[in-house]
Amino acid sequence: MKQIYALMLMLMMASVAFTGCVSDDSDDAKDTTTDTETETETETETETETETETEAVLGCIDSTANNFNADATEDDGSCTFDPVGADTQSTLDAVIAAGSMKCGVKTSQFGMGYLADDGTRSGLDIEYCRAVAAAIGLDPDTAIEYVLATGSNRFDLLASGDIDVLIRTTTWTTSRDADLNADFAGINFYDGQGMLVNLDAHPGADSMDDIDTANICVGIGTTTEGNLADYFQVNDLTYTAVNSADAAAAKASFTDQSCTAWTGDMSAMVAQKWGMEQSNDGAGPGFSMGIMPELMSKEPLAAATRDNDDDWNDVVTWVWYGMLTAEELGVDSTNYATQNLSNPAYNRLLNSTLGLGTETNPLSPTWMQSVLATSGNYAEAYDRSFCDGTGAFENCLIDRAGTQNAPYWDGGLQYAPPMR
Repeated sequence: MKQIYALMLMLMMASVAFTGCVSDDSDDAKDTTTDTETETETETETETETETETEAVLGCIDSTANNFNADATEDDGSCTFDPVGADTQSTLDAVIAAGSMKCGVKTSQFGMGYLADDGTRSGLDIEYCRAVAAAIGLDPDTAIEYVLATGSNRFDLLASGDIDVLIRTTTWTTSRDADLNADFAGINFYDGQGMLVNLDAHPGADSMDDIDTANICVGIGTTTEGNLADYFQVNDLTYTAVNSADAAAAKASFTDQSCTAWTGDMSAMVAQKWGMEQSNDGAGPGFSMGIMPELMSKEPLAAATRDNDDDWNDVVTWVWYGMLTAEELGVDSTNYATQNLSNPAYNRLLNSTLGLGTETNPLSPTWMQSVLATSGNYAEAYDRSFCDGTGAFENCLIDRAGTQNAPYWDGGLQYAPPMR
């Protein structure tokens, strides 16, 4: 019996020892897990603190912006800026302060911008320049500085401030409006690209199809380059371009027959043909010439000012519209002073600032009277530029009637918004 009791006691002691051993191993495993979790938590906390320390600070990081944040490390797209030109002086104020206006013009095109041997200037662009000067109170005979603007330098002259306004047979296009430092104003002539041809070199030519493979004079920096390429490609024609810096260079190449055709605005081609026919005491260039009937493009010719120069652009634009409105109302250089201003339409045209100008230099209420005294209405300016100037539109280099340049009530495109 004693032996059995002793055996049971030994088994109980062994069981307790085994259980303690197992329990110790479990406690060690549990302790180890706890230590690992504590270390992981510590590492996570450290990483979180590090991430917090290096977290990006959002804000405007452009130092030229109105809301520049010097503490920001990452731009959040919130930057704001003053409008371009907001901190600059209006050209109108600068012109008034200088007492003169610099107008970029042509000198070689009859009807638009022409400088005669005796120093007199004529043409629709010149009439427009003079009208703008008169509108802002300058003497159009003494206070305009005319600057020769070529096809290749005109926008540089405008952007640099070497001219105050560009009124020089310049086509209004999308890319010029969007990409260049220019805002367009009044369209004073609706034109299209034409082709002047040496008929001795191309006998019997009466269409563009008849001048395939021609050497063609084309102005550098003009829309005519692209229009010419497009037209010939579409119509499966070939040509060789003779690049010309300006009209004088193109004319020289055409007359010495380096090129046998010359492309440009139709108004320019008509004017150049007429001028060359009068050369050499009427003998002409020594060969016969013709203008092909096709138009290769639309060429709305407009004045231009610098971008974001709104007050000045408004003045330039509404001077042209004022000349159109005057013709529509039957007001001209001979009768503007006797109009009945009790009629609201006539009073607004002849005796109202209409908000034009700047705070420093608002236009005079009689600004359109000055325009009419200088250049007359649109019909008068056109007649002097392209016709014999008698008011009857006779002997015109380019007729207005039946063309896009007729006023809208005669079926043309010249149309002025309401002046009110």
